[in-house]
Amino acid sequence: MSELVFFCGTMDCGKSTLALQIEHNRSARGLVGMIFTRNDRAGEGKLSSRLGLVTDAVEVEDGADLYAHLVDHLSQGRRADYVIADEAQFLDPEQIDQLARVVDDLDLDVYAFGITTDFRSKLFPGSQRLVELADRVEVLQVEALCWCGARATHNARTVGGVMVVEGAQVVVGDVTGSADEIGYEVLCRRHHRRRMTAATARAAALAPDVLPVSSG
Repeated sequence: MSELVFFCGTMDCGKSTLALQIEHNRSARGLVGMIFTRNDRAGEGKLSSRLGLVTDAVEVEDGADLYAHLVDHLSQGRRADYVIADEAQFLDPEQIDQLARVVDDLDLDVYAFGITTDFRSKLFPGSQRLVELADRVEVLQVEALCWCGARATHNARTVGGVMVVEGAQVVVGDVTGSADEIGYEVLCRRHHRRRMTAATARAAALAPDVLPVSSG
């Protein structure tokens, strides 16, 4: 039986690396995959990992029908033995329904990869729909770590290293944002609640508790 499997976790837990590994293993055995992605860090139509691996993919646009895309692809005599959907949190709930239909009606395995919650600790609509529909939800076991060394459970958005909790749900950035640039960082729940990023923790550590008093 074909399955819809959702591989999820925080940023930096190896989701895209696993997606690329699944693609490599199956293509090495002569299978042909259809890869969907959206808002990848490497640019439009790419599936990439932070390790530097990258492959071509189909960029999913607003309103795109993924089921119809597969049907059209197959009706032209081309192959698709499985489907990979990376950055699945950015897909619309309707597009997740379409992936489920690919499994049920076209009998293809679909492997979806994404983070579950945004920088406000709210579920992405695409991730929520995957949790509702997936045959299996697999939490990735490669643990991302907060700056304090604890297991990271939350994604934070930063501007110049300072955590922010307001703004659009989807803003493309990276984990290395410099001053005034939007970046992302993984934190444990305690430090997410306290809005304490690595940068603000360093600043606090450097700030003297008591100002020196001149003896003169």
